[in-house]
Amino acid sequence: MDRIDRRNFLGTVAVTLAAAPWVTQRANAAAGPSMERITAGVLDVSYVAAGPLDGPPVLLLHGWPYDIHAFDEVMPMLAAQGFRAIAPYLRGHGPTRFLSTETMRNGQPAALAMDALKLMDALKIERAVLAGFDWGGRTADIVAALWPERVKGLVAVSGYLIGNQAAGKQPLAPEAELQWWYQFYFATERGRLGYERNSRDFNRLIWKLASPQWKFDDATFNRSAQAFDNPDHVAIVIHNYRWRLGLVDGERQYDAIEQRLAAAPAIGVPTITMEGDANGAPHPLPSAYRAKFTGKYEHRAITGGIGHNLPQEAPRDFAQAIIDIAKR
Repeated sequence: MDRIDRRNFLGTVAVTLAAAPWVTQRANAAAGPSMERITAGVLDVSYVAAGPLDGPPVLLLHGWPYDIHAFDEVMPMLAAQGFRAIAPYLRGHGPTRFLSTETMRNGQPAALAMDALKLMDALKIERAVLAGFDWGGRTADIVAALWPERVKGLVAVSGYLIGNQAAGKQPLAPEAELQWWYQFYFATERGRLGYERNSRDFNRLIWKLASPQWKFDDATFNRSAQAFDNPDHVAIVIHNYRWRLGLVDGERQYDAIEQRLAAAPAIGVPTITMEGDANGAPHPLPSAYRAKFTGKYEHRAITGGIGHNLPQEAPRDFAQAIIDIAKR
């Protein structure tokens, strides 16, 4: 399959936008995508939408420590092709807020997956293409595995990321354990306090380690770093990583979901998995998860020094994968 040339594609996007501006719910192309808010489940979700309201929906899910700016170049590419691209801030990130102070600040994967489903319900989206990386890739995997009727297609960076607490308690080889250094740091009170005091510096370090060849500038990082000022950010991040190790409980309402995930369910929806050739973050080899995808499937290895934040480092390839999977 031919890949679109980035310069030509972006030029096409510019021409398309000038000729027929894509819209968001409250803004046109001249103003750019607008920030929207909607009540979804336990959250007041802030998100950006681009493209025609009646276009095929695509839910773009970011990870940690990133935010919706990972999709800044992806969204206009999709909008120019007629898609309705939606990028929400995850719980604990950006302007997204919990509706109640009584709600547990829960970072377990099942809760994040339910957030995605509740957002789709609130937006009256029956089926969508789901595309994500890091936490967002895991969320997309879970929804595709357990609620395939809601997923038209899946684009998952680093492939199959569904895990469970029992597996998280098992030791890895020393080199693999080293890659998870921050998880062990977060397991301590020193780590929680350190992340609270130094979240921006900490996350900049993660960006550098996870994408060693990505030459992002201060403006790029600072634009995303505002998302870490969310009052629940530290609590959500710390709970997520402690939950994985079985050090804290989740919420009982998600027990049945976690039991299903513990069985490592297969994913049968059409899927494209992706991996950058310079991903410095912990990630499985494509051969380790190939059998978990039982529907139409393709893996794409993206070269050129592409790290963990693939949508932002290789937006053309990420957008192309979404366009391609929507046709299957």
